[in-house]
Amino acid sequence: MSAARRAASRQGVVDARRIVVKVGSSSLTTAAGGLDADRVDALVDVLAKSRGGGGGGEHEVVLVSSGAIAAGLAPLGLRRRPKDLARQQAAASVGQGLLVARYTASFARYGVRVGQVLLTSDDMSRRAHHRNASRTLDKLLAMGALPVVNENDTVATDEIRFGDNDRLAALVAHLVRADLLVLLSDVDGVYDGDPSRPGTSRIAEVRTPADLAHVDIGSTGKAGVGTGGMVTKVEAARIAAAAGIPVVLTSAVHATDALAGRDTGTYFHATGRRSADRLLWLQHASTPRGALVLDDGAVRAVVERRTSLLPAGIAAVEGDFTAGDPVELRDGAGRAVARGLVNFDAKEIPQLIGRSTHDLARELGPAYEREVVHRDDLVLLNP
Repeated sequence: MSAARRAASRQGVVDARRIVVKVGSSSLTTAAGGLDADRVDALVDVLAKSRGGGGGGEHEVVLVSSGAIAAGLAPLGLRRRPKDLARQQAAASVGQGLLVARYTASFARYGVRVGQVLLTSDDMSRRAHHRNASRTLDKLLAMGALPVVNENDTVATDEIRFGDNDRLAALVAHLVRADLLVLLSDVDGVYDGDPSRPGTSRIAEVRTPADLAHVDIGSTGKAGVGTGGMVTKVEAARIAAAAGIPVVLTSAVHATDALAGRDTGTYFHATGRRSADRLLWLQHASTPRGALVLDDGAVRAVVERRTSLLPAGIAAVEGDFTAGDPVELRDGAGRAVARGLVNFDAKEIPQLIGRSTHDLARELGPAYEREVVHRDDLVLLNP
């Protein structure tokens, strides 16, 4: 396909009104770990012009920005990104303020206000927190501000971390009902092999996951000082595309071309439809705190008929969790078939196993006449 035809196929980029842009640490920082003011300003120039300056222009933009930990390394005298969580959190605490201050000053050149939004996966899998995050982002955009989103590294634990901002960006794009996701890093697209070797070429378009079935994504390039390589970027693109959002994956230096719909990077066509926001977060961002083992009848009811999980269908309980936590639903062979938000503490469930809700209500009270996992809080895994 010619470059002209490939560019013409990116009508989804041209028509997009609300855009989520994710930028990686390596595109914002120096090799020593500090913020590179020139790189930040160059990105801001592109985004501010894309949204028409401060006058409520062509696009609404949400920026998902890495860089907090990297920005905090040099001020704390750290030569490289620490491996332990405590020092990562300390670096993020210092670096997040520097990062937002830099964005605030740079966007001010265009009369654009920014608002900081810090998220954890735990925030997004819980109904009330998820609703609040959605309202905050919508209100910031409605008031003409540009949200700058990052993972809340200063408080996130290993159990509730997204792990990389590529996946966070895909989920934020769905949360704000974006028309387009642009993933920017130091990699200019997906290649059919190691881009440093002769004979490899850029994959300009991905229409279905099958287009990458024979590509070793792990060898097609990696980012610099951040946590996400090409594997995480492609996975994020697949999450967004499956939720009905097209994706452009390219390098930060090509941001202008990417937002203009020109032939740059790799364009992932939307492959699915939008689903309930919170269920996407539950499937891709939550970490199960335990598991419920289902009997065969309950597996069929949950997977095939999409019903709620009742106490009568539970065979065993594993882990230590509280009501509202995400848990896996497993079949008798130990395979995870679904994930959901549980309505009871782990210590309560043994007395419920195999019993009808009517019997439980009569013996324990009306509070026990309810589902263990409601179908509205349940998502199937590999349906």
